[in-house]
Amino acid sequence: MCSKCYDDMDFLPIRVDRIVEKKKVYCAGIYSKNLQKLIRGLKYHDQRDLAYYLAKFMAEYLNKIEGISKFEIVPVPIYPKREKKRKYNHMNLVGIELSRITSQPLNTNIIKRIKDTKPQYKLKRTERMKNLSEAFKVDKSYYHNKTLLLMDDICTTGSTFEEMIKEFEKNGITNIICFAATTPFE
Repeated sequence: MCSKCYDDMDFLPIRVDRIVEKKKVYCAGIYSKNLQKLIRGLKYHDQRDLAYYLAKFMAEYLNKIEGISKFEIVPVPIYPKREKKRKYNHMNLVGIELSRITSQPLNTNIIKRIKDTKPQYKLKRTERMKNLSEAFKVDKSYYHNKTLLLMDDICTTGSTFEEMIKEFEKNGITNIICFAATTPFE
């Protein structure tokens, strides 16, 4: 990614974008042309080097949020069959880079996707909730009593975060912040 394309990506104001299951959701930028190209290249076109740029973008935003300094990075997991097809989980790659940039630990073992769900982008909110129902499973043995920073590439309705939060709370884990690289809403 060239520096001009990176510089053209717009940050959203530092604010809580929405509340999901009583947890704060922050979104770093608008899902505009350059962020869209970056995410699609990383997610669907094996351009793994783009993980660094998405992590850098997210870290720049994250550093400006007051009160968030110690956390454990938890990327949204994908179903094993989908990960095998893509050869990687793009958000794990972003998580590795975000961990390196922020010096915060990465935890990819605490939650797994146990249900093969349809892609969310074509579904309405109620369909998204049904699609994701019981899609995640927490392994509490990997919990280190730290704030969890759940991270995803795009937050549209918040349903992915919502289902993850429900699963964490079922397991007594409540100290959670949600963070997405982008949202389609200003």
